[in-house]
Formats: sequence, C-alpha cells, structure tokens
Amino acid sequence: MKRVEVFTDGACKGNPGPGGWGVLLRMGQHEKEMSGSEATTTNNRMEMTAVIRALQALNQPCEITLCTDSKYVIDGITKWVHGWQKKGWVNASRQPVANAELWREMLAAAKPHAITWQWVRGHNGHAENERVDQLASDAAKAIA
Repeated sequence: MKRVEVFTDGACKGNPGPGGWGVLLRMGQHEKEMSGSEATTTNNRMEMTAVIRALQALNQPCEITLCTDSKYVIDGITKWVHGWQKKGWVNASRQPVANAELWREMLAAAKPHAITWQWVRGHNGHAENERVDQLASDAAKAIA
C-alpha cells in the first residue's frame, strides 16, 4: 500500500456563513493542494468536507496518516460514529446526529484505506496545518 500524509482544515466566516476547506496530500516528494467552498455552511461541516474530499481524491487503497485540528472530526470518527450507526444515527440524547450524511460519506470514503487519525493543535505553528488553514480561509473569503 502507498503511504500518504493528509492534512485537512475547514474555515467559516460566521458560523453559519460562507465556508471553505483545504487539503494537502503528500506522498514522498509529491504534494497536491485542494480547496473548495460553500456559500452557507458551518465550521464543522467544512472540517468534515475537507477530510471527505481528501480521501475521495485517492484512487487506490492507501496507508494514511490524516492530521486535522478538528476535535469534532477526530472524536466523531474514532469514538462516536460506530455507536451512532448501531443506534440508527441518533445521539446519546436520542436526537438525530448532526451532519449524519457527512459522517456516512466520510465512513464510505475511509473504508478502503488504513488510516491513522492524528489531532494537531491549530494555529500553533504546525507548518502543514497553517498551510491548509490558509487554503480553507482563502476559499471561504472568495465566496463571502
């Protein structure tokens, strides 16, 4: 399996408001940046969208280290999502899970890969996190 480093971030100018997402894919010396935006969204949705688009961009199963500064994404995918699935996509308060369609899409995009999920502190000098933060912010500003 190919080894890929993935860095993701989302941004929102207002929450909800115009939002953007940014991705950096790295395989050895090769890098690819991606970004996109939505006119009305939330920060959590943009964080999730960045992860989904990154995973969907890989055209074969890979061994991935995925870095994000989103505790929502990390906790959701490593702690909560399987319980939500078992309970029919309701949370501990018996309410529908927020962003359930994106969680489903993320699970599908992640399925072919072996992923190590890694949280990094945002806005703390992590070079790749700063880079994807800029991509996400620029995408959000462009649509605002």
